[in-house]
This record gives sequence, structure tokens and C-alpha cells, in this order.
Amino acid sequence: MNDNILERAFIDTCVCVYLYSDNEPDKKIISENAVNNYDCVISTQVLNEFSAVCIRKKKATLDEIKEALSEMINQFTVLLLEKEDMSKAIDIHDRYQYNYYDCLMIVSALKSDCKYFISEDMNDGQIAA
Repeated sequence: MNDNILERAFIDTCVCVYLYSDNEPDKKIISENAVNNYDCVISTQVLNEFSAVCIRKKKATLDEIKEALSEMINQFTVLLLEKEDMSKAIDIHDRYQYNYYDCLMIVSALKSDCKYFISEDMNDGQIAA
């Protein structure tokens, strides 16, 4: 682990999926570099989406999913969504036209003072406020 103070980054579901996937080694390496070089934040939504992808697409066993969830919960800061987050997500959706579920993650990133949002779904360098 790096002894320097790491900058905070919100990690999108796809990054978590690539961490536990052997099908796309380049994306796995990029994801591993991200989690090793940032103070990572995820939300309960990310954990839920990760589980759904692992069940539906990756055909992972329930024990494998539980183990991965446990590792992420212990390694990352996990934020719970709150009632007011839904309204803020709709405002962000209206402004930027991102998918509503991505907007919920953006709200979580903003609430946790993340400097970066690591995803393959967003525009590089865009700042949401």
C-alpha cells in the first residue's frame, strides 16, 4: 500500500466487475491499478449491481459473489443511498442526460468528496456539480 495520502475516487460497477473477471485482462489490470492508487469509494448500489452482473452474466457461484462482496466491503469505503439522493440524481440526469443509475453513483461520489469518478461510461474530464 502506498504511504502517501491517496486521492479519493468513486469506483463504478464495471471496475469492480473487471477486478473479478479473467475474460478481459487489460481492463482487469486497469481496474487493479485504479484501486491500488486511490482511496476508493463505492455505494451499496455498486455492490448490488455487481452481484446482479455476477449472477446473470458471469455465472459466478453464490460463494464467489459473497467472497468478492466481503473483499470490497473491507477494502473500500461504502456509502448508503439516502432519500434526498434520489432527487439530486434526477437533477443531474436532467442536466447531463446520464442514465439515472449512473446519476445515483455521481451523487454518492459528490457526497464523499471524490476527486475522480472511475468508469467507462462517463466523459473523460467532465465535472459534475
